[in-house]
Amino acid sequence: MKVVSPVAPIPKSSTVAVTGSAGFIGGWVVHGLLQRGYRVRACVRDIHDATRTAFLKAMPAYASGRLTLHAADLNNPGCFDNVFAGCHGVCHLSHVSTYDDADYVRRTCDHIIASVEGSGSVARVIVTSSIAAVMSEADMSELVRRPVLDEDRYPDEQNPKRTPERGQGYSMGKVLAQRAFSEAAAESGRWDAITCCPGDNIGPILSAHQKDMGPWQHLIEKMLNGSGELFQGTGPYRPWMTVDVRDDAQCHIDLLESAAVHNGERYIAWSTDTRRMEDICADIARLLPELGFQVPPVTDPSPDRIKVREAEFRAIWAGCELRNDRIRSVIPITFRPLDDSIRDCVESLLSVAGTTVLRR
Repeated sequence: MKVVSPVAPIPKSSTVAVTGSAGFIGGWVVHGLLQRGYRVRACVRDIHDATRTAFLKAMPAYASGRLTLHAADLNNPGCFDNVFAGCHGVCHLSHVSTYDDADYVRRTCDHIIASVEGSGSVARVIVTSSIAAVMSEADMSELVRRPVLDEDRYPDEQNPKRTPERGQGYSMGKVLAQRAFSEAAAESGRWDAITCCPGDNIGPILSAHQKDMGPWQHLIEKMLNGSGELFQGTGPYRPWMTVDVRDDAQCHIDLLESAAVHNGERYIAWSTDTRRMEDICADIARLLPELGFQVPPVTDPSPDRIKVREAEFRAIWAGCELRNDRIRSVIPITFRPLDDSIRDCVESLLSVAGTTVLRR
């Protein structure tokens, strides 16, 4: 009996549109797609903003025309109609203006979905979500009850405290987007939507403006400058749960190509490495002794009511088990160690962004 291999969702060397191409992850997705021979339509808000697009125009494929830039504001319906026409795949990495307004988030999803439907050619959409859509809890005791953080886990969506006003808007918006795309794809039957949930992205920036896009590289920049405040935006005393941005981009592209994934599934792109934020400063000095980096004192701006519960919060996070079995089962990924990501991030901040270093 002849065994028929699964058919890849998009042909090699076909055309892929990338929303949010000027971003930290988006830039690396564009780079990776070009490396694999695809034609890429890079979507940005303003193609004439050199601070955000010069690095894309400097890629060799831009000179040949294999990489093209397209102005598109996802707040405007129809803005992707011409871009997606003739594309076989879409990597949707663009952020919205706010995640705290569910109706607005849904409208932006509908804009992109309509353009996918109207293209008549797109076979797969990769939707970028976040580990926040896996584990961001309004009540941290939920992490004690359900400590395994894997692709099947969702936050406690019935908790009445899970509201944008209590800081849950980002997680809620990401879950909403995942379901909007999956449901639309199921109804269409002509394309599928796969969700990628990245961890905390660390690694080299491609353009100076990216040092301010996403907290992690910006925090490392602050460390280099001598300001080592704990970042509370991730929740009380949560360690960094990391993925190298280059590995994250590979996960997006591998999921775009995989014949083993199915509509509605989500995959966690993280290495399962964790490290306390306050240890990263010392890691910089350890990894790059040539810098003469003066490790700054790490201050904790948390309110006193949070500080008194520090040991409790740290113990809760220490009891969580990070798992990414599903993504490892369908794509050939070996995640870089966190030390490599920190080193390469620092060196890119110095060489690309001109970051100054607090030296001994």
